[in-house]
Parts: sequence; structure tokens; C-alpha cells
Amino acid sequence: MSTTEPNMSTKESKKLELLYTLFCDDVRLEAGNKLSFMGVFQNIMVQQLPVSLIKFAVVNHWQGQGSYLSEVRILTPDRQHPIVVSQPTRFEIASGGFADNISFFVNVTFPTAGVYVVQTLIDSNLFEEQLLTVSDVTESELLGASEAVN
Repeated sequence: MSTTEPNMSTKESKKLELLYTLFCDDVRLEAGNKLSFMGVFQNIMVQQLPVSLIKFAVVNHWQGQGSYLSEVRILTPDRQHPIVVSQPTRFEIASGGFADNISFFVNVTFPTAGVYVVQTLIDSNLFEEQLLTVSDVTESELLGASEAVN
């Protein structure tokens, strides 16, 4: 009588960790396979709403191994409606490796102030959520915020 070891399911053999997520205006691939991030931000402060971003990138940096299908979507503050959804993108990570998955969006309109939800899905399942605050402020508040960065 022969015995066989049970096969590990594909899900069990995959290991995946999201190390960070960045929001920025643009991403460029430079010499030496380096990424340059332009206009990194954690919230959006404008004088008037609605606001449209000409270009908006969500960068996910992964560690692990395996092949995955990634999607990014941004939901309204009430979580009822997507304002933008990326096309599913396949990426692979060699054992012990890293991968960057970048979702570009154009002409994204945030209609109202609030805390929007940026969701990352892996293989059509919710993997991570990041919050993105959009607010309308006065000109003096905008000046104060920019001075705080210096």
C-alpha cells in the first residue's frame, strides 16, 4: 500500500505581503530599474470641490512568491459606489522576491469631501484598504499646510 503526502493547495503555497501603498501624481521607470515617484501625497486638499486629478497612481510594493491578479478600486466615502476601478493586472514574484504593481488612473473626479476608500484586491478578494481624505479648505489653510511641510 503506497502512501502519498497530501498536496498543498495553490493558496497555501503562496505567500504574499503588502509592504506599502503610495498615492502619487506619476511614476517613472528610471535607469537601473529604479522607480521615481512624483507628487506623493496622503490626502487631497483643494479650494473647491468637485476636484479632478488629471493623473493619479496607486503604487503597491509586494513581497512573497507566486502569481497573482491585482485590482485597485476607489470607493465613495459611503462605500456604495466606485469612482474608479483598475483593469485586473497579473504579476509574479519569485521566491523571496519583490514586485511593484502600479495602477494609473486618468481624470479621476472626487465629487465631495470625505474619506474615500482605496481597496486593493488580490485574485478578486479584498486584500487591503487605505483611506484617502479629500477636503475643501480656504486659501489660508492651504498656505498653512504647505508651510508645515517645509
